[in-house]
Amino acid sequence: MEDFTINEEFINLSQLLKALNIAESGGEAKDIIDAGEVTVNNYSENRFRKKLYPGDVVEVSGKKINIKEEWG
Repeated sequence: MEDFTINEEFINLSQLLKALNIAESGGEAKDIIDAGEVTVNNYSENRFRKKLYPGDVVEVSGKKINIKEEWG
């Protein structure tokens, strides 16, 4: 499992996919999400702007990503 650290309250699912270079654009992120290729906390997710908080686990393209909060 890979960790992804955020320094704000949340990150949108589409922003995460772009930050991880899984999607090159918002449109490509939307296509990946619409195709049912993403789960959040083991549930299929189809919301483009789904807010992800520390503790959430995203799975896409065979990767599991744990959302963590930056301390300090």
